[in-house]
Amino acid sequence: QLIPQAEFDRVAASFTRPEGVQPRPELEHTGLAPSAGSPLQAIAAAPDARERAYARWLQRNVHPHQLPGWRSVTLSVKRAGQAPGDVTAAQMRSAAEMAERYSCSELRVTHDQNLLLPWVRVDELPAVYEAAKAAGYATPNIGLVTDMIACPGGDFCALANARSIPIAAELTERLDDLDEVFDLGDIDLHISGCINSCGHHHSGHIGILGVDKDGAEWYQITLGGSDGSELAPTPVPGKVIGPSFAADEVVDAIEALLHTYRDQRVYPERLIDTVHRLGLEPFKAAANAVRRSTARSLEATT
Repeated sequence: QLIPQAEFDRVAASFTRPEGVQPRPELEHTGLAPSAGSPLQAIAAAPDARERAYARWLQRNVHPHQLPGWRSVTLSVKRAGQAPGDVTAAQMRSAAEMAERYSCSELRVTHDQNLLLPWVRVDELPAVYEAAKAAGYATPNIGLVTDMIACPGGDFCALANARSIPIAAELTERLDDLDEVFDLGDIDLHISGCINSCGHHHSGHIGILGVDKDGAEWYQITLGGSDGSELAPTPVPGKVIGPSFAADEVVDAIEALLHTYRDQRVYPERLIDTVHRLGLEPFKAAANAVRRSTARSLEATT
C-alpha cells in the first residue's frame, strides 16, 4: 500500500532546508585546501604534517551535499581513551557551539555513534576543522576500522554476557598507526555484548559477539556481514569463523584477520570484497593460529 500523501507531507516537513540556506556554487573548492592553489591530492602527499592531517579529515569526515557550496561534516567520537560514542560534557558543549555557529544550529546523532553537522558552508571547513580538533572530534577515521560501533556491554548493561568497551579500547590502542588504518581502507567493525545485538555485530564486515560460558566472557567472531550500505549493497549477516575466543585472544584474532586481508587482497580491493573472493578459510586459519586459551578445545572439535 502506498504511503498516503498526507503522511508523506508530514514527514517531508521535517526535512526542509534551514531558513536562508541556498545553493552557493561560487563557494565550491574554497575550503578544500589549507592554502590557495593546493589540491587535495597534493596535500595528501605533502611533507607538511598539518596539511596531511587536514587532507585526511577532508577525505574521511567531510561528505558531499545536495546543495552546491555546502557539505556535511562528521564529528568523530572514536578516539583512544574514550568508549565509542562516549563524549564528555565539555565536548557536548563544544558540539552545540559548532552547530550553532557553523551548521544552522542543527546537530544530529548518527547510527554509528558519531555526531553530524549537516549544513556546513565549504568556505568554513577550515574553521570547523580547527574547532573539531580543539574539542577532540577531528580524528580522520570515519568508515575505517577504528570507527567501530560498540554497545555499552557488561560494564553498563544488565543484559550483556560480556564487556564490549575493553575490547574496543584494546583494538583502538593496537590500531594506533593512522597510516596503517588508512591503508586497510573501508571496514565496518561492530561489537555486541550479547545476542540482543545492540552493536549490530551481525552486519559488520567484522563482528564480535560476547557470550557467556560458565560465567566467563567469551567472544564469537563473524566475518563478511553487511548492512546494505554503499560499502556492500546487499545486506547479509556475517558468518561465524569458528568456536568462541577467550577475551585475551580476541584482539590478536582481529589483527590476524586484518593481516590476512592485507596479504591476500588485490589492491584496491576492500576487506569485504576479499572475503567474498576467497571465502572464510584463509581467515579462519589465521585467527585459529593465535589461539592460546582455546587451542585445546579447538583441537578436540577437529
